[in-house]
This record gives sequence, structure tokens and C-alpha cells, in this order.
Amino acid sequence: MTGQVSFDFTGATVLVTGGTSGIGYATASLFRDAGAQVTITGTKSTAGEYGVDLSGLAYRQLRITEHDSVDALAANFNQLDVLVNNAGANFPDGLDESKPDGFEASVALNLIGPYRLTVGLYRALRASPASGGASVVNLASMSALRSVPMVPGYSAAKSGIINITRNLAAKWAEKGIRVNAVAPGAIDTPMTAPMHGAAEIVQAELAHIPLRRFGFVTEIAPTVAFLCTEQSSYTSGAVFVVDGASDCV
Repeated sequence: MTGQVSFDFTGATVLVTGGTSGIGYATASLFRDAGAQVTITGTKSTAGEYGVDLSGLAYRQLRITEHDSVDALAANFNQLDVLVNNAGANFPDGLDESKPDGFEASVALNLIGPYRLTVGLYRALRASPASGGASVVNLASMSALRSVPMVPGYSAAKSGIINITRNLAAKWAEKGIRVNAVAPGAIDTPMTAPMHGAAEIVQAELAHIPLRRFGFVTEIAPTVAFLCTEQSSYTSGAVFVVDGASDCV
């Protein structure tokens, strides 16, 4: 027996930041395959500079820590049904997040930039004709809910993501815009790949996970998509944890 869910986003307009790899790519691909018109962002000049198949996905360059870049992207949309704030990373530019400069850079990348983009897209989201309203899904992290001393800036930013999710959900409730968050645990992505070079780090992480494995991007993307369906139209301000039960130990 297998249990699978399918989605139909025919005609929907979707923006997925950081959609060239990892969770963002899996999410953008799911929306595309479900009939949506999907725009993804990346830091490189063109889509052709990436070593993955981005066919069927519109591409826009975005440097999310640069205000002009964020504002230019937001101005490109008159109507938007779904915004997935996925772009982000830890150790920005290789900086040590325990030092003030690294901490500040991580917060700028993972919190301030996504917030500026979301607010900048308010009018486009407000114009969405989607049944159940427009949807914003923010990618948080389990590091927002437990201590991860290696990445204090990233953790603080993701805690902020949860906070702005709840605040914007309340503020925009009467405007036809729902705002939710997904908090993945340890997921196999290019960002977490360096962990596999240090067995002690992997074992320490697995010790927090009752399912005793890292998750897959294909286990995150459907949760994001579900939050954008009309079946979840009564869900806003929620944080969906997808972490192999690590928050239970």
C-alpha cells in the first residue's frame, strides 16, 4: 500500500526564492509540475549558470541582502498567489556567526531580506484571486526551536521568521493573505552536505532524531504546497515542524 497526494495549481502564479537547489528547487518543481507559473530566484546572473534543469521555471536574479535587488523583484509582480521565502544560508560568506559581523550578516540574509520582500509584495498578494486567499510560506528551521551553538545568527534569524509569520498572519488576516511557516529538521541539501564530512557532527544530529535519518527535500515540498491549497484556508500563523520527531526528545 502507498499513500500519495497530488496537487493542482493550474493558473497559479508562484515565486520561490532560492529555487535553484535543495528545498527551494524541489518546491518550485512541484508547483511547476502541478500547473503553476513559477518564478525562482538565485544569486547568479542567468539560469544557465546552474548545473540543474530549470526548464519550465522563470528565473530572476536576487541578492536578498541588497535592498535595490529585493525592491526590483517585488516591483516585477502585479499579482502573486504564492510566495515561498526559501532563500537563505548559514555562515554567509564564510563568516563565523558567533562573531558580531557574522551574526549580523546571517540575520540580514535570513530574516531582514525575506521580510522586506514579503512586505514589498503585499499589493501583489492582495490582488490574488486564489480561492482561500494568497499564501506566504516561510522556511524556518528547527534551529529556531532549540539551541544550535554553531549557527547563532541563523538560529536567531529563523526564530524571527517564526515571529514575523505569526505577526503578518494576524495583520493580513482580513486582507485575504495567509502566512505560515515550515520548520524542517536536518534535511539532505547542499547546505547540510558539509556536515557529512564530520562523523561526530552527523551522529550528534542523529541523536536528536528518533527516525534516525536526515530528511529528503521531497518530504518538505509537499508540506509547503499543502499550505497553499484552499483545503488549508483556515490555517494561518502556523509553524509546521517536519523533523523526524526531533522536537519530541
